[in-house]
Amino acid sequence: MEWSALPHLSEFEVSVRLKQTAGREHRRWLIIWNAFVDPRPASEIALHTDVSVSCVHSVVSRYNRFGPQAIEGRERGIRRRCYLKKDEEAEFLESFLDVASTGEICVAGPIKEALEALLDHPVHHSTVYRMHHRNGWREIVPRPAHPQAKEEVQETFKKTSLNS
Repeated sequence: MEWSALPHLSEFEVSVRLKQTAGREHRRWLIIWNAFVDPRPASEIALHTDVSVSCVHSVVSRYNRFGPQAIEGRERGIRRRCYLKKDEEAEFLESFLDVASTGEICVAGPIKEALEALLDHPVHHSTVYRMHHRNGWREIVPRPAHPQAKEEVQETFKKTSLNS
């Protein structure tokens, strides 16, 4: 059975979309291009586009039923388990960014406490680290002292360096 795409768009429009996209969306438009320009069995289209046969069936079927919007902007997944939306997270972290810009150290502990106060329930500490990562933050905390530092050596250095 030959798979062909319905003429929702012209050949030129499909080629333009193919040139303007990248990644998964590009590959889906490539499948549509192959099915539109040279209809042939799904196994051959899959071979030429480096996808599975079921992927060809799925993409062409969705395109034929729903048109170009079935191909465009289809993200891999959505955030199902989240406390805040992306823009709310950025707004929440903005107040801590102001603290960091004044030279203070911004650590996860106070952010976690503020998030728990905002949500009115406890959250796991990894939630804060994932929030940092999603918003392009990284946590850098200076050590109070070197782990191999010896206090008596430091004291003798202070005594001898002051005398010289």
